[in-house]
Amino acid sequence: MQTLKIGTRGSPLALAQAHETRARLMQAHGLPEQAFEVVPISTSGDRIQDRPLSEAGGKGLFTKEIEEALLDGRIDIAVHSSKDMPTVLPDGLELITFLPREDARDAFIGKKVKRIVDLPRGAVVGSSSLRRQALLRRMRPDFEVVIFRGNVQTRLRKLDEGVAEGTILAYAGLKRLGLEHVVTDLMPLEDFPPAPGQGAIGIEARIGDRDVERMLAAIHHVPTGQALTCERAFLAALDGSCRTPIAGHATVAGEKLSFDGLIISPDGTESHEVRLEGEAADAAEIGLDAARRVRARAGAKFFDGWA
Repeated sequence: MQTLKIGTRGSPLALAQAHETRARLMQAHGLPEQAFEVVPISTSGDRIQDRPLSEAGGKGLFTKEIEEALLDGRIDIAVHSSKDMPTVLPDGLELITFLPREDARDAFIGKKVKRIVDLPRGAVVGSSSLRRQALLRRMRPDFEVVIFRGNVQTRLRKLDEGVAEGTILAYAGLKRLGLEHVVTDLMPLEDFPPAPGQGAIGIEARIGDRDVERMLAAIHHVPTGQALTCERAFLAALDGSCRTPIAGHATVAGEKLSFDGLIISPDGTESHEVRLEGEAADAAEIGLDAARRVRARAGAKFFDGWA
């Protein structure tokens, strides 16, 4: 029996996601743990800590080295946080499988207050996400928003050190790390919409690798795949990257899909929203239509300077 090599970033959250993938494959195929090898790979995004990702090159910094290992055969599959995935993948690779989505909401972690609305005027809030920064500024223009880079544990440590009075992190990641207890409040989806792909684990493979395709098919969650198809189509049509504050969230109930999308200026002063519903089988078309509508609503000048 050949060992299936699972490539991942080396952060605690990334490893937890790789281990969840391994556990699902073991259960689906009745295989022992030794049939799989988790291969941590250091990425540029992990190493660059002195500036925002939007200045360093965007989402691809978290996937480049892993995808190189996938293309040259050092690993067989790559496990990613879907929200970190660029909309254009390297030739020869495809995002083929999604695990059941976790809670997509953002979580607030406050040191002196439990709710973000209770922070004092001029409070310092840390975030590395342009989307979260823009939403924070829209919510409270008085906030001083500072860059918070690093993995979950690093950001929590910065909070303990007093770098900020609060921060926003993905609830899904905290749950996967068993850190739900640090959450002091959850942000409502309607007020603080998530990044496209947030809460979903995506698995990338080489196109045409039939053995891997058959293995992964057994753990693919169809509704999550449909939701992510819609969200990624929306993002792609708007040229979404770490340089663009875009939110998008699709839900699937039976054969029906509902999508909420938002684009917002980095300073939070202007935003445009869209909501569409349709057949889940038309997920990509719904995402593209939503992007066209919100772009028309915002006008071409809205996007000036985003990159």
